[in-house]
Amino acid sequence: MPATLETETVQFAETFNRIRDEVGKFIVGQKDIVEHVLTAICCGGHVLLEGVPGLGKTALVNTLAKALDLKFGRIQFTPDLLPSDVVGTQVLSDRDGRRELVFQPGPVFCNILLADEINRATPKTQSALLETMQEKRVTVAGISHPLSLPFFVLATQNPIENDGTYPLPEAQLDRFFFKLNVSLPDHEEFAEILNRTGGNSAPEINPVAHGEDILRMGRTLREIPVAKDVQDHLIRVVRNTHPENDKSPEKVKKYVRHGASPRAAQAMLAAARVRALLDGRFHVAREDVDTVAPPALCHRLILSFEGEAEGIKPTDLVRSAIRGAY
Repeated sequence: MPATLETETVQFAETFNRIRDEVGKFIVGQKDIVEHVLTAICCGGHVLLEGVPGLGKTALVNTLAKALDLKFGRIQFTPDLLPSDVVGTQVLSDRDGRRELVFQPGPVFCNILLADEINRATPKTQSALLETMQEKRVTVAGISHPLSLPFFVLATQNPIENDGTYPLPEAQLDRFFFKLNVSLPDHEEFAEILNRTGGNSAPEINPVAHGEDILRMGRTLREIPVAKDVQDHLIRVVRNTHPENDKSPEKVKKYVRHGASPRAAQAMLAAARVRALLDGRFHVAREDVDTVAPPALCHRLILSFEGEAEGIKPTDLVRSAIRGAY
């Protein structure tokens, strides 16, 4: 391995751990959630956080923005929100005695966008994020406006409340690098949360990385080699989520209507490289692929009627796909 690349990989791990430790000053527990979110950010991906209210999803995003010293934007999604409220619109402005249309940027023109309760907006408004998430730009009146890089959407949604909500379309779910389920803290974590937030002062979060650091980490990842047998294993896992594949497990054939897309394979490959670097390795192992498969695949599986009726968990189907890949 070239000396320059070896230095960059060491810097990658140091920067990653520095950000994680800074976020940990305020966020109690949720170690896996924080690591997965940071993994997605290093890979240039977006994250969907799902959990009941009060578990610290919004606090995590706010803390992360402070630790990364990036421009932060927030949109509180509601049923009456319009696409122009998200991406921006053209407004009349006086210039040199003439009135002309000028583009007024929306809140998506930031580096980290918190899309709070994203499933409360109508499908029309949700679709306004599709171009920004994939192309990192906004098109209004036929004119494209690029977003500043890096750009990430960290969205939250409540899984137990259905009134006034709209399920995210499959095309938008597929654009999320990971979907993470935020769980209830245990007894000790509960106590630590109360200790940190029950006083007159909260832990101070300082910037420990910048936008260029994140972009450089993404470039470093793409230099990490992946052996052909590991890549073939990754492809088998993704293909095993498709019911029409002859080698797919019987559970998948029975309970899945549509499997994961090639975008899922791209996410798994990038995330597996992150795990390898954090483990001090300069190559990706099958275990790395298996670890990142559930958060990358579960939200991309569309269950059949039987799967919905029987309450099949996507995580079980993904585990079956992993076992079938060996």
